[in-house]
Amino acid sequence: MTTATNRPVHQLAALRLGAAACGLLVAGLAWAADNMIAPGVESVEVKHDGETIVVKRGHDLDAKLPEMFQKTERGCPPFCVQPIEAVPGVDTVGELEVLSYLKRMSAGDDSIMLIDSRTPDWVMRGTIPGAVNIPWNKINTDVEGTFETPAEADTLVQILADQFGADYDAQNDKWDFGNAKTLILFCNGIWCPQSTANLQTLANMGYPVHKLKWYRGGMQDWVSVGLTTVKP
Repeated sequence: MTTATNRPVHQLAALRLGAAACGLLVAGLAWAADNMIAPGVESVEVKHDGETIVVKRGHDLDAKLPEMFQKTERGCPPFCVQPIEAVPGVDTVGELEVLSYLKRMSAGDDSIMLIDSRTPDWVMRGTIPGAVNIPWNKINTDVEGTFETPAEADTLVQILADQFGADYDAQNDKWDFGNAKTLILFCNGIWCPQSTANLQTLANMGYPVHKLKWYRGGMQDWVSVGLTTVKP
């Protein structure tokens, strides 16, 4: 009878290597089956266009970033690295904070909006569940704080009143943001200036900075950790 004590050295080494490989395989499978968002956070249910979407992380150990987010070199300007603070007083948030806001929205809190500031062609490739697309050029002014055409200004008025919940005081020619919603804006990533520009425009108009939040990492960070996306 052959025992562990009298096996050839090369056989013992092979057995140990096989056992280690099996251990790694089992550990890998367990990791793939239980890939939580964060400790104690398995998934988050989000409402998107009337449907319930379960946001979770992927279980594919070989998953890669989508090709559109693999590029590292982009011309600056306009694609410059954005500061950690878009506007003084505006909180910069991460994925867990965004998910917390989404949970509140799905529970019926209509005082919050998650805004995808990208143009529709980008949104068609995937967005964060629960987000509403308001393209950045709909909330954007030039360096002098003005619009190129009256139509652009009219569009922003409609967005402020109908979507953000602000009230226009015609008598004093100013906006009342007392009942306005808390907005979380994002775009493609830390190299994308679109949501930054929108936050600056809104703050300059008097939108309370404590009601403005910025998800700086945007879509690139969202997909880099394997979180669920949806397409329109």
